[in-house]
Amino acid sequence: MARRPTRKTAGKSARAAPPRSTAAPTPTTERDKIITALLTLLADDPFETIGLADVAAQAGVSLAQLRGEFASTLAIVAAHIKATDRAVLAADSSDMAEEPPRERLFDVLMRRLETLAPHRQAVRSLLRSARRNPPLALALNRHAVRSQQWMLTAAGIGSSGPRGMIRAQGLAVLFASVLRTWIADEDPGQARTMAALDRALARGQRFVGFLDDLCHIPSRICRLRSRRRSRYEDDSEETAAA
Repeated sequence: MARRPTRKTAGKSARAAPPRSTAAPTPTTERDKIITALLTLLADDPFETIGLADVAAQAGVSLAQLRGEFASTLAIVAAHIKATDRAVLAADSSDMAEEPPRERLFDVLMRRLETLAPHRQAVRSLLRSARRNPPLALALNRHAVRSQQWMLTAAGIGSSGPRGMIRAQGLAVLFASVLRTWIADEDPGQARTMAALDRALARGQRFVGFLDDLCHIPSRICRLRSRRRSRYEDDSEETAAA
């Protein structure tokens, strides 16, 4: 499993991770065959040109079987994202328990990239389609935010409530930027990708820190209003007594 390089070397000469197999696991269920079929088609064709009949033919299932599992091609993409989440969450990360939050998150996201490695061309195709198809981009973003909430949780970082949603949205944008480096990084050690992720997390950490301060502003205003109201009531009581 990839580990984040030391702070001094990150971004310059990130330590190479051991090569990993990029072969996709053999699908065993009908549902897995359909997901694999769409990913295979995406490697050669844009998302918007792939129809359900194409997926069924590639998977070797009937339209009735496909409809029994999925309602649309986007639903198949969502299922792939969920399967990736599960694979990342199932990995043993006990050796990172004592590391700082940023280190843990780095490890989780590198684990996600390792899981996505067999589908690099499909990811590249989806990113291209999203850039020219705003509705698709918005739909993918919704799934990405939900996914990154799980990644934050896996790293032991709060992901609930308004602040957690802000973190998840920021992390979804951050991870998308890293994906653009990753899809072009042919180095088995993923040095460029690790350096890009390290820089992105550094920027995100500063940004989230600012937002955390911002999130406290409403509570400060409420406290100020409460104190002012108390003073007003005290003054009113003194005036009435006089």
